[in-house]
Amino acid sequence: MVNYQRLTLRERIYIEKYIQLGLSKTEIADKLKRHKSTISREINRWGQKKDYNCALADWCAIDERTKYRSKKILSHTKLRTFVLDHLRLKWSPEQISNKLKKLHPTEPTMQISHESIYTYIYVLARGGMKKELIAYLRQGKAKRYKKRRNEKGSRIVDGLCIDQRDPSVEDRVIPGHWESDLIIGKDRASCIGTIVERTTRFVIMVPLKSKKATEVRKAFARELKKLPQQVRLTMTHDNGLEMAQHKLFSKQTKMIVYFAHPYSSWERGTNENTNGLIRDFFPKDTDFNEVSKHKLKKVQNLLNERPRKVLNWNTPKEAIEQILSA
Repeated sequence: MVNYQRLTLRERIYIEKYIQLGLSKTEIADKLKRHKSTISREINRWGQKKDYNCALADWCAIDERTKYRSKKILSHTKLRTFVLDHLRLKWSPEQISNKLKKLHPTEPTMQISHESIYTYIYVLARGGMKKELIAYLRQGKAKRYKKRRNEKGSRIVDGLCIDQRDPSVEDRVIPGHWESDLIIGKDRASCIGTIVERTTRFVIMVPLKSKKATEVRKAFARELKKLPQQVRLTMTHDNGLEMAQHKLFSKQTKMIVYFAHPYSSWERGTNENTNGLIRDFFPKDTDFNEVSKHKLKKVQNLLNERPRKVLNWNTPKEAIEQILSA
């Protein structure tokens, strides 16, 4: 059995040189006495032939290995400062990582994976610094857990994918397009529903006895039918089975229901952001069975009557009332 040896920086320098000379992947492999698949995988992973950068490829490869994770952030002050500054602005590690790639596409020392940032926060940081960095994260968990994923994807039957939604919805010009989700309470034993209009950010908080599909369908329909049809066009939900009765829901509300891709919460960004605002009032240890409908609606009103920068300092309530009166 032959032990696999990682490509070295020296070999990557030769790869870049041979690419510039016009050699094929097979020819490069022969010259370096490497398997063709190794060279092909290297070039495909870190850049196509026209833009392969040996230094960038080597840094990225080192950054990916658990053994070396976050060493870059410790040894490069400019990179570390950027990461810390943007964590304090409540940017996620993934947002920071992708922004760095855009700002510094050819500077390997100014690029770092989001996993390395998490490693820096949870493994390398110590004491008060660690607590401070964790507090900047949206979830603020003391430990980081791997998400359990359903490899089969969505279990919703006959659901319309968000890809089928009219592109005009993204522009937020036409009101009446909503995003929805559940907020789960303590020990996953209770929940409430949240429905947010994309243009006005108007939120509806829905009391729920359970997250069973029948209960969710009836409760969501009951709340939305209080609104005129002109602002009831579509609703985009995640892939939870609580919306399994989407066809009946559409029949009752005349709203088309779309489903986001599995594990793609950013596709319902307005709803995710609003859920974060609601968590300020109802933290994760809340038992929603003990929260009255009156209290839910009180929080709903507080959010809808709060000025928003995105609305030019109007409130969601004012924004939707303006639409309804037009």
